[in-house]
Amino acid sequence: MEQSSTSALLESAVLDIASDVVSALRSGDHARADGTPADVGGDGIARAAVRVLGADALLPATLLGTPPPPARLAVFADAVASHPPRPDAAPTVRWSHWAMARTLRRVTDDPVTDDGPEPGAGWLDDAGWQQLTHQLAVLAPLALPGEECALTRAAQRRPVDVARGFVRAVRRRDWQQAAGAGRWLTLLDGVPDTLGLDAGLDFVRLMGGDDPRVTLQLEAARLMPARVPL
Repeated sequence: MEQSSTSALLESAVLDIASDVVSALRSGDHARADGTPADVGGDGIARAAVRVLGADALLPATLLGTPPPPARLAVFADAVASHPPRPDAAPTVRWSHWAMARTLRRVTDDPVTDDGPEPGAGWLDDAGWQQLTHQLAVLAPLALPGEECALTRAAQRRPVDVARGFVRAVRRRDWQQAAGAGRWLTLLDGVPDTLGLDAGLDFVRLMGGDDPRVTLQLEAARLMPARVPL
């Protein structure tokens, strides 16, 4: 029962932060997104929720250049410092942590903050298009204009595969994966015109837009083509 209650609190916290981020992306005012949930019973719910969203918890600061609320920034910094990936961590965990550390350094402009060595992306070289799309959707916070790393280079080499994965996710009604893949596709060269990406993203918004995690990815995709590279 306690585990179920904690899971429900975490899910609610993730949705709350995602909603705040969406509001900030739409308004251009990150200071309005100050609803970081407080820790409940010392269990670190806020910190865990920030780690679920990864670097996207500070996306308005990254994309719009507006300062994040101090409470959100403090929780974000604590999440980065408190949970370094273990040596045997999955590649997605290592990349997510690296992206968070890199975002923290950029947002705070703190030369002391170290994002560490870039993880490798070799595991994607032989991944099928389904697995590639799944992994990229999980790591959608790294889909940023001007971002240069091994992961973005891996995505740039396979725009057709990501497009296939986007279509598959839509057909399977996996709106989170479709939105994450669509965010990547807005940045990739060589996406087939026949995909109809704009119409596809509109459809994902229509069908999955009740979930703020989906809307977050779609708002990022909407904003990114017009943003100046990092």
